[in-house]
Amino acid sequence: MDWQNQKVVVLGGSSGIGLALVKRLVAAGASVVAVGRDRAKLDDALLGIGGQVTSEALDCADRAALGHFFGGLGRIDHLVMTLSGGEGAGPFAELDLAALRRGFEAKFWPQLEAAQTALPTLRRDGSLTFLTAISARIANPGTAGLGAINGALESMIGTLARELAPLRVNAVSPGVIDTPWWDRFPASVKSELFRQQSETLPVRRVGQADDVAHALQFLLENTFMTGAVIECDGGLRLL
Repeated sequence: MDWQNQKVVVLGGSSGIGLALVKRLVAAGASVVAVGRDRAKLDDALLGIGGQVTSEALDCADRAALGHFFGGLGRIDHLVMTLSGGEGAGPFAELDLAALRRGFEAKFWPQLEAAQTALPTLRRDGSLTFLTAISARIANPGTAGLGAINGALESMIGTLARELAPLRVNAVSPGVIDTPWWDRFPASVKSELFRQQSETLPVRRVGQADDVAHALQFLLENTFMTGAVIECDGGLRLL
């Protein structure tokens, strides 16, 4: 793919997987718009990247703001949504359903609304790419809520690929990835989890943001891929 002629919007582009993808695409020569909620965080994240990158600060849960943003953007080739939630985990018997609803509001609805709002601006030979999580694929106690959020996203991929064709629709399902998402947990908890994962995963290491960004870039570049959910989990689903 000749990235010199491609315009990509990355939602959640100020940190973690989204930022790693922004760096990859800019290095490849694409024109990238990185979107995040915090202007200062965006500016700091993109400092020194160079290339053709611009930024937009907006809340992707705000449908009106999304409409204004995409309405003034002109034609784009690809939309990638790397938005993450965080709430909705815990044993089912004690699961806080209000927290689970907030989890849907943070991850499911913004991706769905952004995808729908962007359709008039997306080129028909372009792509729409979602980010889910391995919780949709494995039966891990304490993740029923997270599985519901990510499973809801994954359940749409094939249908959207047919309905929106020739626009390509795909998703990447990450496993345990070392990103700022884990900063919400005590350092000791994070360290122990990563140690366990490094010992048990077939690849013997925890994933990095660039691992997932690499998978996302592949889906953008491969014009024969649609309706697919790529598992980028180091083999976690096999355990």
